[in-house]
Amino acid sequence: MSHTYKGKVMWSHLDANMHMRHSAYADFAAQARIEILDEMGLSMKVFQKLHIGPILFREETTYLREVGVNETLTVTTELIKAKKDGSRWSIRHELFKEDGVKAAVIVVEGAWIDVLKRKLAALPEELANHFMQIKRSADFVEMA
Repeated sequence: MSHTYKGKVMWSHLDANMHMRHSAYADFAAQARIEILDEMGLSMKVFQKLHIGPILFREETTYLREVGVNETLTVTTELIKAKKDGSRWSIRHELFKEDGVKAAVIVVEGAWIDVLKRKLAALPEELANHFMQIKRSADFVEMA
């Protein structure tokens, strides 16, 4: 499944230099992930019912261009690594300015956590199959 998220840079996203602050890039990527999961049937309500949620181990951002207030960003989402059962994964987001110029690349590594046991968990098979339908990158790697 291919997905893009579009969002407008707000005043609250800016830093003292009047460009988008570093953590706002992560917020755009997080919203893109939440939207694609929701579209795949992995909504916050489903996660609450199962007592499972996504957890990040690592997040890396490469900043390429400045982004200012009132710009609309397009965020793409690709699965770049995953275990066959979807229990561990890496996702790459690319953030593009309105003119098509790439502004940043964000790579996250994550898994699923049982929020009651506070231990790593796996999604039920049907939901894992949905998750694994996220568009795979050209350089996708299946994790052991």
